This record gives sequence, C-alpha cells and structure tokens, in this order.
Amino acid sequence: MNNCDGSVVIPGAGYFDLVPSTGDAPYRIFLSVPAESPPAQGWPLLVLTDGNATFPFAVSSLVTQAPYPNATNVGWGVVAAIGYPTDEAYDGMRRSWDLVPPPGRAYPPYNEGGPEIRTGGADKLLHFIEADLLPEIARRAPVDAGRRALFGHSFGGLFTLFALFERPDLFRNWIAASPSISWEDSQLLEREARRTHGSGGFVHLSAGEYEGDELAPFQYHNEDAAERLENNKLERTVDLAREMAERLDGTPDGLRARFELLPGETHMSVLAAVVNRAVSIAFAIRD
Repeated sequence: MNNCDGSVVIPGAGYFDLVPSTGDAPYRIFLSVPAESPPAQGWPLLVLTDGNATFPFAVSSLVTQAPYPNATNVGWGVVAAIGYPTDEAYDGMRRSWDLVPPPGRAYPPYNEGGPEIRTGGADKLLHFIEADLLPEIARRAPVDAGRRALFGHSFGGLFTLFALFERPDLFRNWIAASPSISWEDSQLLEREARRTHGSGGFVHLSAGEYEGDELAPFQYHNEDAAERLENNKLERTVDLAREMAERLDGTPDGLRARFELLPGETHMSVLAAVVNRAVSIAFAIRD
C-alpha cells in the first residue's frame, strides 16, 4: 500500500476459515452481520459463491441500501460468501472442482507443468454448505431458515441451479447469473428433467446483453473477437437461461422464475449488477 494512512475496513465484516467435516481443504468464509437487533425470526441470509470476488460487492450494496428501506425495499441481513484462502479474486483450480456438477472431467493445466484441472465436485460443496456452513453461520448469528438465498455467477450460476435441482428446500431464493448451462454437454439439463421437487421458491436467472449474438463494441477491437463471438454462440448463455426460466416458472411445486437481461454488460462486467440484484432479492422487505 503506497501513500495511504491506513487500510479500509468494512464495519461488521470479517472472515474465518472453515474446514469441511469431510477433512477437505478449508474454505475462507466472508461474513457480514448487521449491528442492529435481529428480527424475532432471525436475519435473512444471502450465501454467495466465489466469495473473494462477490463479498465486497454484496456488502457495499447492502450497507448503502438497507439504511433507506423506503427508497430501496432492502432491509438488513447476513451476508456469507464462500471463498478461498487467497488474496486473488478467484481460485480457478478450486472453483472449477467445487462449482461444476459430477461426473466432471479433466482439463489441461492453466500453466505448463502445472496440475490438471478437474471438475465435478459440486455435490461435495453442496454437502459442505448443508452440513457445515449453514450450522456454523447459525451459531454465529440468528438466521431465518425460511429466508435463505443462494447466489452464483458463471460456474457459480451452474452450481446454484444444480443445488436447486438437488436440494430445492435448502434455500428459498436462487439467483443464477450467467449460468454455464451448456458446460460439459449441457448435463445440467438432464438433472433438471429429473429434479427433486420442493415446496416452491423463487429463481432469478440473468445474463449480460453481450453474452449472446453480439459482443460489446470494445470487444470487436480485440484480437480474440471472432473466437469470443463463436464461443458465445456455442454456449448460448442468454438463450439457455431464458428458456430455463420459462420452464421453471409456475411448475406444479409452486416454483416461480424470471429471466433478466442486463443491458450493456459482458460476462465479466455483469458481476456487480447481478450481485446487487441478489441483495435486492435476498433482503427484500416486500415481494
């Protein structure tokens, strides 16, 4: 840090490392608990994946909106983000394993001579959330089990939908941003077809405007423009998310779903906007 008098600290926010009961590698859990007195039934809870990247957005969104509920419809709540013991925004290797559903595959290393990348551990992360994380959060702060929300972006969006199909009553609100539905031959669609039905809930799917058939204007000047556009067309992020929302909305188990296209956003730039949307859903005072 250069030419500064101190570090920036977000009041009420911190982190702790939590080792899964299975003995696997620890997760870094970023946690924000309101200073206010909790409601009688406990605080609503928002859990986010890719916590190193998403937690700062979520807390900033909450603390700037919750003090003004009449203008924002956002109240106070607990934010818990699942991250990794690193100072980087993402741990590419671990998130590939954690967020992609089984059976998974092996991919070449990120760097020559490095370890291969493996996917397929989403069931283990889901078990960690249910068996270890949620009880630990409840031990640290009073939480309303009927107002839990899960957010994920990209692979995290894929994980959020996987969790919905496997444990539909674990959360009440599910926010899947730019979900990688087509990943590994769109196997998620098979899980959707045989999904476990729950007792309702709300699913918000979204994507950036420039994740479809058009790139952002600046991207056309990049060397990888043609390849990126072709990948967009193959991945069909916008179309697959919209189509899934249409299928899930109004199912017999009472699930509600909607799709939102975020204007002017790419796959990466959309993150701030969709985390803000997750906050507005998880901590809404009125539906």
